[in-house]
Amino acid sequence: MKAEVRKLDARKADAGGDAPPVWVGGVRAAGELGLRRAELARAVQLGMVRAGPPAPSGAARFAQAELDRVRAADGFPEALRRRVETVAGADAAAEALAISPSRFTRLARCGRVTPVGYRVNRYRAVVWLYLAAELGEFAAREPALLRGIAPPEDRELMAAKADLRPRMWRERYVGLLLRRTADPWERAAVLASVLPEAEAREAVPDPAERIVLAALAPPPPYGHPQIPAAAAVALRLLRADEPEEVHWYRTSLEFALTGARDQSKSTGERGPT
Repeated sequence: MKAEVRKLDARKADAGGDAPPVWVGGVRAAGELGLRRAELARAVQLGMVRAGPPAPSGAARFAQAELDRVRAADGFPEALRRRVETVAGADAAAEALAISPSRFTRLARCGRVTPVGYRVNRYRAVVWLYLAAELGEFAAREPALLRGIAPPEDRELMAAKADLRPRMWRERYVGLLLRRTADPWERAAVLASVLPEAEAREAVPDPAERIVLAALAPPPPYGHPQIPAAAAVALRLLRADEPEEVHWYRTSLEFALTGARDQSKSTGERGPT
């Protein structure tokens, strides 16, 4: 009960004093901001627009005050649209950089550019999405990589048939989720969701804690496919796979759980406060 009171007080403070916030659904919010639904989802993911607590039905909603804040920013709406604009796949990204698709694929596989999202096409192939603005920044920052031979470190990665795109995307995605909350239980849930199931069970041996973390686990990102065959392909993107990456997330989870357990001891409640 105390936790719920604190949450309510925080929401009132965010809305300004005791005045109840005015909530707006996702469709209307996208319209007010001049964005498509996918673009609004990207803006939320990147922290440009703050979503409110979900409606009782689970649907996304936004405080009118938050939409007003975004609309008051300099350059709205063009600046906001530019920040969320994406290109899909190597061909489109290569065209944006005026290089060949093969060169762009090599740059992406070597971790020079980081995807912001993905989709799975009808052939069950992963199509990576990149922020157009970030591609422009990369071109301005690393012009030498767009021309000439690949540097030694890239040649070494390609010789090993490395593909850092999934790992780079997960790192970005997890980082964005962690920045949305300071609650240790919610942070632990984000980290647990990236671990392979066996690793997560070993890291969290208490079944009751696993239930809490499962309830707080973030939903798949916007655009995650619903068709079972495609969803199975995408699900592999959500889990760490290389030993070094798994170790990093597991260590981070154990650290987050230490803080979460200490919080529960002080409040007498298991779960976020």
